[in-house]
Amino acid sequence: MILSASRRTDIPNYYFDWFCNRLREGYLYVRNPMNERQVSHIDLSPEVVDCIVFWTKNPRGMPERLSALRDYSYYVQFTLTGYGRDVEPGLPDKPTVLLKTFQDLSRAIGAARVVWRYDPILFTPSYTPAYHVRAFEKIAEALEGYTKRVVISFVDLYAKIQKNMAGLQVQELPEEELLQFAERLAAIAEKHRLVIETCAEAFDLEAAGIRHGSCIDARLIEEITGCRIRAGKDKNQRKECGCIESVEVGTYNTCRNGCRYCYANFSETAVKNRSGVYDPYSPFLCGVSNPDDKLTVRKMKSLLDGQIGLFDGREENG
Repeated sequence: MILSASRRTDIPNYYFDWFCNRLREGYLYVRNPMNERQVSHIDLSPEVVDCIVFWTKNPRGMPERLSALRDYSYYVQFTLTGYGRDVEPGLPDKPTVLLKTFQDLSRAIGAARVVWRYDPILFTPSYTPAYHVRAFEKIAEALEGYTKRVVISFVDLYAKIQKNMAGLQVQELPEEELLQFAERLAAIAEKHRLVIETCAEAFDLEAAGIRHGSCIDARLIEEITGCRIRAGKDKNQRKECGCIESVEVGTYNTCRNGCRYCYANFSETAVKNRSGVYDPYSPFLCGVSNPDDKLTVRKMKSLLDGQIGLFDGREENG
């Protein structure tokens, strides 16, 4: 089993105490967001958890708590963009705080296990292609040697984020200009020894030297664990997504980063209400048991299938 922690919220930033407590207890509860009466009991024993994939914009307390993860394989997807607080209001200063946090985490766990995400990319009168190129170059230079891979994507204007995006004047680039922009990012990535990939991107950027990637990546998991993995495509994601199957353990309406492009929060009020019941010792992330809950123990199993041999002929990941 692969744990996704989490596409729905920033667990390393706000709820890492809860997550470490759940690992210690050996289980957690997660509600079905489509039917909140349905609750799944998820086994967290190291025997069935093959890898944990963390998603974060600020893993502030993570480097000091890595001992809690000693029995698990894991890697971290760290989003670090060029936006200011008009787009990402809940984040600390990037040049003085977040770049150092990224570097510290990389020193602690290794460059291969910290993936840099520069996404989603959106274009406005302020955040022009030229602006993004400059920001991308500065961050890439600072992170050279601290990561091996960078993931990009372009913003998807879901109906539920239109209200949050109002006032930013988001613009679309013609395909030719988008390709030229992507070529510049690819050249910068190559200069700083980074593999550059896209995330769930319908637009093909192979001509720009950017391949389709996978956030929950079978090859990276095999590299980290040293074992083959038997896992299919995640059927719960959109067709452009290349991720393998995983178990999502986050909760919607709990991320306090406040990013304008976020699809996982419905409103500030919803976030305030849901995060207000946070209890680091609860089996639920920002929730409590209800009398009409239907609890189901999900049958979890390891997806690993033997060690990778020296002569398996697999391509190097990044």
